[in-house]
Amino acid sequence: MRNITELDMYLFGQGTHYDIYKKMGAHAITVRKKEGVVFDVWAPHAAHVWVIGTFNNWDETSNEMERLEPLEMGIYELFVPGAKIGDLYKFLIETPDGKKLYKSDPFANFAEVRPGTASQVVDISDFKWTDKQWMDARAASDPYEKPMAIYEVHIGSWKRHPGREDEGFYSYREVAKSLTEYVKEMGYTHVELMGISEYPFDGSWGYQVTGYYAPTSRYGTPDDFAYLVNYLHKNKIGVILDWVPAHFPRDAHGLADFDGCPLYEYPDPRMGEHPDWGTKIFNYGMSEVKNFLIGSALMWIEHYHIDGLRVDAVASMLYLDYGKQDGQWVANKYGDNKNLDAIEFFKHINTVIIGRNPGAVMIAEESTAWPKVTGKVEEDGLNFSFKWNMGWMHDFLDYMKQDPLFRKGNHNKMTFAMSYNEAEKYILVLSHDEVVHLKCSMLNKMPGLGRDKFRNLLVGYAFFMGHPGKKLLFMGQDFAQLREWSEERELDWFLLAEDSHRQVQDFYRELLHIYRKYPAMYELDHSWEGFEWINANDGDRSIFSFVRKSKNGKRNLLFICNFTPVEREDYRVGVPTRGVYKLILSSDEERFGGTGKPRAASYKAVKSECDDRPYSFAYPLPAYGVAVFEYNDKTEKEK
Repeated sequence: MRNITELDMYLFGQGTHYDIYKKMGAHAITVRKKEGVVFDVWAPHAAHVWVIGTFNNWDETSNEMERLEPLEMGIYELFVPGAKIGDLYKFLIETPDGKKLYKSDPFANFAEVRPGTASQVVDISDFKWTDKQWMDARAASDPYEKPMAIYEVHIGSWKRHPGREDEGFYSYREVAKSLTEYVKEMGYTHVELMGISEYPFDGSWGYQVTGYYAPTSRYGTPDDFAYLVNYLHKNKIGVILDWVPAHFPRDAHGLADFDGCPLYEYPDPRMGEHPDWGTKIFNYGMSEVKNFLIGSALMWIEHYHIDGLRVDAVASMLYLDYGKQDGQWVANKYGDNKNLDAIEFFKHINTVIIGRNPGAVMIAEESTAWPKVTGKVEEDGLNFSFKWNMGWMHDFLDYMKQDPLFRKGNHNKMTFAMSYNEAEKYILVLSHDEVVHLKCSMLNKMPGLGRDKFRNLLVGYAFFMGHPGKKLLFMGQDFAQLREWSEERELDWFLLAEDSHRQVQDFYRELLHIYRKYPAMYELDHSWEGFEWINANDGDRSIFSFVRKSKNGKRNLLFICNFTPVEREDYRVGVPTRGVYKLILSSDEERFGGTGKPRAASYKAVKSECDDRPYSFAYPLPAYGVAVFEYNDKTEKEK
C-alpha cells in the first residue's frame, strides 16, 4: 500500500497539494497489523536513497527507499516496521556520481536540539485545541476594522531562568503563562514570534531556516508550541509568526543541493544565490518548490491556528537584482529586474491562505515602493493583507534622532507618510531590526541626556500610536531598554526598578489601552475619513496636531505632540467642531515623569479662529508635552 498516491503526485507536481505535510516526511502508521513509520522524500536527481536512524542503528544499507512510479517525479518511499515516535532519522542520498549526502527531512515536523541536525519522528495530530471561540470570532471579523497592536517577541531572549547549566530558555509552556500575563496587562492585541521555524544558528534569530514544517526544539515539542498558541488564543491574544520564504542557508544537512544538484534553489547561481547573505534563493518557478513553501505556510495557519504570517524580505524576492552587482543577476524575459516567478508565487499563496482562512492575515516586510503590495489580485496586486511601512519608520527615526533645535528643518518627515497612506494597508513598525547592530535602543536614539531622552521617547511613542496604521513594537522598547537587543541574554527587566523606565512603560500601557478602547484609533486606518491634520505645518515650534475619527463621529480623538523642550503656556489649537474636549491623556502627569501641574479635565471650544478653523481652545502645552482629548462631532442640526 502506497502512502503517496498518483493523485498526491499530480497535485504536488502542479503546486496545489495544500496538505502535503500530511503525506511527505515521516508518519507513524500501521500496515498489515504492523506498527511502524512511513518515510517519503522528494529527491529526483538521486541515484539511491536510504533512511537511517535510531531504529536501525544508523545502518546505511538496511533501509533503502523505493522510487515510486512515475519515476521522473522523484519521490522515494519506505515503510519501516518497528520505527516509532521519538526516533531520530536522516535521509542518506547517493548522487549519480557516487557521493553520499546526509540530509535532514525537509518536511519533518520536529528535529533534535541543535547542534544536532537529525529529524525526529513525531505525531502532531493529537493536540486537543480549545480555542474554538477565538477561531470562530476571527473568521467572522474584518482585520482592517479591528485593533492590531503587536508585541514582537524573541522567546529565547524575552526572559531566561537564571543559574541553569543550559541556556535557561523558557519552554513554550512556561512562556505561555508569563507572556500572556504581560501582554494582557500592557494591552497588546497580538504577539509576533521570531524564530519559530527550526534553524541551526542562534545568531540568525531564525531567519536562516532548515525546518519549514517544524517549530524549533529549543523551547519544546510541537505539542508544546500548540499549547502556547492555544493559551494565547484563550486569552484573546492573536499570534503572528515570522516566515522566511526568501532564502535558506547552505548548511550541509539542509535544503542546499539537496539531492546532489540544485533542487529547492534556482540552478543558475545568478538566480539562486544571495551574494551578500551567503544563502540560496528558492526556485519560485518550480511547482514542487512552490508547493513546499505554500504547504509550510498553510500548516502554520491551519494546523497550528496561527493568525498571520509576517513574510520576511519580500523585496529580495521581487527584484532579481536585489543586493547584486551587474553580472550577478539575470533579467526576466521582458529585460527588466522583476522576478515574475515570485510575483506569481505571492498571488497564489496569499489568495489560497486568505481564501481558505477568513480572518487570517499575510503581512509583507517590503522595503521599496513596489505598487499594490496589498492590492487585489484582480487589479494585479500581490494580495497581502498588510505591508510594513518601512518608509514611515525611517522618516520617524530620522526625525526623532535630531536635536530638537534642528527638527524644524525635518518637519516634513513626520507628515510625509500621510501623503501615501491610502496606497496600501500599513503596519507602522519599530521592530528588532532597529535596535541591533549598533543602531542603539529606542531610548538611546533619542537626543539629549538623562531626562530629555525619556521625554523625547514619550512624545515619539504618542505620535506613533496616534498615527494611522496598525502598530508593532519590539520587546523591551516599551520600558525603554538601555542596551541594544541581543539574542544571547534576556531583556533588562531590572530597569523597571527605576522610576524613569517604569514611567515609560506606564505611558505606553496607557497608549495601548486608549488604542483598544477608541475605535477612532483603528477602524478607518487606511482612509482620510479617519484622519485629519489640525496643523501639519507648525515646523517652527515642532508641534503636530491631528484628529482621529470614528465611523459614527463619536469619541473622536485630538492629539497634540510637542517635540521641543519649550513650554507653550499660551498654546491654542484649532478644533473641528464646537463643544467640550475631554482630556484623557497628558504626558505631564507625575505617574509619567511629568511636572504634575494641575490641569482642567475638559476644555470648551470657543468661537476664536486658529489653524484656519473657526473654533479653538487654549491649553498649557508643556515641554515635550503630549495631550490627547476626546470629543464628539457636532451635526448641523445640533449646531
